Amino acid sequence: MSDETPDSLIPYDEIVQEALRAVVGRVLGEVEATGHLPGEHHFYITFKTHATGVDIPRHLVERFPDEMTIVIQNRFWDLKVREDGFEVGLSFNQAPARLFIPFSAITGFHDPAVNFALQFQAQGEEAGVDAHDPAENDAPLAEPAEEGSNVVSVDFKRKK
Repeated sequence: MSDETPDSLIPYDEIVQEALRAVVGRVLGEVEATGHLPGEHHFYITFKTHATGVDIPRHLVERFPDEMTIVIQNRFWDLKVREDGFEVGLSFNQAPARLFIPFSAITGFHDPAVNFALQFQAQGEEAGVDAHDPAENDAPLAEPAEEGSNVVSVDFKRKK
């Protein structure tokens, strides 16, 4: 018996990551439908600023040339969830900004209220996530998830 796993003709990694992104879309869609965050829930969403379809103000791209983390908590407005991404109004240094973020650009989603997190690579990315400064749009960063928390990490490596 060989120790080598054969290459799959089914793109399992892409299917799983797409399903995880659908979780983010469903959660944001429920917030859009009700018009508010339930209880103490709030979200930290990390995304690739140069990913295809990302539409954010130029000064944010310059400040965060690779990745950016936004907070959906107290000061957000006009949340609109589409099939391929979401649009939201946020304030940065008391200046309003409109952002459109495709689900394919998201690399992390964290709800510190219940210690739930999803982590995945931006579609088309093979490299790991580099450290970056938070966007600081309306709240301080949450504490890192504790060992044994509800973190789901999907990191499939393709055989070349």
